[in-house]
Amino acid sequence: MVHIVGWGHTKFGKLEGQGVEDLVVEAGREALAHAGIAPGDVDGIWMGHFNGGMVPDGFPASMALSIDPAMRFTPATRLENACASGSAAVFAARNAILAGEAKIALVLGVEKMTHLPTRDVAAALGHAAYQKEEAGLSFPAVFAGFARAYFDKYGDKTEALAMIAAKNHANAMANPLAQLHKELPVEFCATESERNPMIAAPLKMSDCSLVSDGAAAIVLVADDVAKAMPRAVRLRAAEQVNDFLPMSRRDLTAFEGPREAFRRAFLAGGVTLDDLHVAEVHDCFTIAELMIYEAMGLAAPGQGEHLLRDGAVMRNGRLPVNLSGGLKAKGHPVGATGVSMHVLVSRQVTGTAEDMQQDGASLGMVFNMGGSGVANYCTILEAERA
Repeated sequence: MVHIVGWGHTKFGKLEGQGVEDLVVEAGREALAHAGIAPGDVDGIWMGHFNGGMVPDGFPASMALSIDPAMRFTPATRLENACASGSAAVFAARNAILAGEAKIALVLGVEKMTHLPTRDVAAALGHAAYQKEEAGLSFPAVFAGFARAYFDKYGDKTEALAMIAAKNHANAMANPLAQLHKELPVEFCATESERNPMIAAPLKMSDCSLVSDGAAAIVLVADDVAKAMPRAVRLRAAEQVNDFLPMSRRDLTAFEGPREAFRRAFLAGGVTLDDLHVAEVHDCFTIAELMIYEAMGLAAPGQGEHLLRDGAVMRNGRLPVNLSGGLKAKGHPVGATGVSMHVLVSRQVTGTAEDMQQDGASLGMVFNMGGSGVANYCTILEAERA
């Protein structure tokens, strides 16, 4: 098994004066200090970073050596898998430990986005779509396609999407690292207005995740190293599923790739939904979170809205989702997101999430998604020692 024994996390938001290297160094130093690991003892570094032309730093992995001179000559590799680049780094480091190639791994995720106009960010992220058929589509337009297909099949779910946005904004109020600390009422999120314009019908601004800067880091170790650590969060399961890249080859109402990732993770971890206490999932758009509820099996197809109305996914509900505020309000610095999710769930299951804490949480889930349900990573995290 592989364990998370320490973590670091910058604030997410518009971080002026901090570049990619500054964010990497801040998060990495915090993670190593938290784990009590000497920088020179790290066997390898894995970094999630999408970039897509947003910054000129196309070769950032060795920036992590700036954390400490003792890290010179440590192997470092950048991973990219769209918005799941952070989880790609987590999984690659885990695999190296399982293969016996490393005992101590530093995993980083980072992105710098806010210095660009929104249209330039949208163009960069659009590179993660299938260019033969989807070139020029922004990701709001991509997920608007999912929303229209879902609405056509199951009815108008505008209010359900608004409830997701309002929930995640309310949750972010308890997260000091979140980008937005502003509660939004359901009525505001459900209504098109000058302050909440339509971005790509039926998705309004309140349905879209944020353009963010930030970094997160975790320290992964092998079993024998974990025994000496003051805390250990076991990766009970870690499953990756990739689906067809073209949207034209998939049912836009089904999220079949995410569904298969959940199925495999639950099987590998020997768990069911009823065993889980918290989940951080990829709410890049509110329609994605709604469809993820159904893909994981919390609700039947088309019935996810009932989980919002009966409180199942709210704080202290059956399975609280995105207590951090999610991508919607915590922020979405693309390469950092998957690593951030592992940090936040690790904090939950070790009882160290402070005001975000779900009482009694010891088993949690991360679901990080790249592109339009294409690269799907599901991790089950369990507190072994807190």
